[in-house]
Amino acid sequence: MPSELKGGVSRMIIINVKENESIDKALKRFKKKFERTGVLRELRSRQHFEKPSISRRTEKIKAAYKQKMYAKENY
Repeated sequence: MPSELKGGVSRMIIINVKENESIDKALKRFKKKFERTGVLRELRSRQHFEKPSISRRTEKIKAAYKQKMYAKENY
């Protein structure tokens, strides 16, 4: 799990609010940090069991799509 350290101990996201910084800006930084941890993505993926063959297939489809977009961009 991306949000965990070795041994299964989870980390806490800490955002230091700077002086004269709006709460909206601090909240935006928090959301960005939270999104980068991948906790929510993993939680959603674990809600239902997915067979390994299906997960491999979806990974291949995603990789092909990324490769197609990269080739289209650099053409």
